[in-house]
Parts: sequence; structure tokens; C-alpha cells
Amino acid sequence: MQIEVVKSKIHRVKVTGADLNYIGSITIDEALMEAANIIEGEKVQIVNINNGERLETYAIKGNRNSGDITLNGPAARRVQRGDIIIIIAYGTLDFEEAKHFKPSIIFPNENDNSLK
Repeated sequence: MQIEVVKSKIHRVKVTGADLNYIGSITIDEALMEAANIIEGEKVQIVNINNGERLETYAIKGNRNSGDITLNGPAARRVQRGDIIIIIAYGTLDFEEAKHFKPSIIFPNENDNSLK
């Protein structure tokens, strides 16, 4: 049996922008993506702490150490600059393997989205 588990999580980062006219996705500071083991194009779930919204999109690299967290395209209607969000990526594992799997979870500085 296979189950879906949390693979990666960027816990509580501040949205720095919302670009309605972009094609789609979420732009994430490259350093945060690497620390959380998220790759460009990977499907992610966004949970907005401020309004309870949940949505799915895909990750694209932002400038390294910029603190950039920008929701693009239609997702920009579900967040505001300054909102606090959680970014989650999931993976599918064999049930027994999942019992021992350790996700990559990071807790950036909420003020500037830098790694602590």
C-alpha cells in the first residue's frame, strides 16, 4: 500500500507579493526551496494563516536570499502582501517506508523570510 505524506514544509513565511498578471505559480526564494527540499515545478499546497484559504500550485525559483514569496496568477486573489502562509509538498511512499521517513521542515524568520 502507498500513502501520501508530508515531504517538505516551509512553515510560516510572509507573502512579499501577489502578481495577478503572471501566468501562475508561487515564486519562492531559492535558498528556502533548497533548505526545504522543494524543486522547481513541484506541486505545492499553500495554506493562508490569515484567511484560511488553501490552494495548490507549483513552485518556481525566486532570487536566492531575497526573501521572495510571491503568489502569481489566479492564486494572487487568495492572498495579500503581508499574509503569513505555510507551503507544503507531499510525496507518495510505501506504507512501511513512510513510518521512518523524515520530512524537510524549515522555520524561516517571519519578518524577512530568511533562514534562521
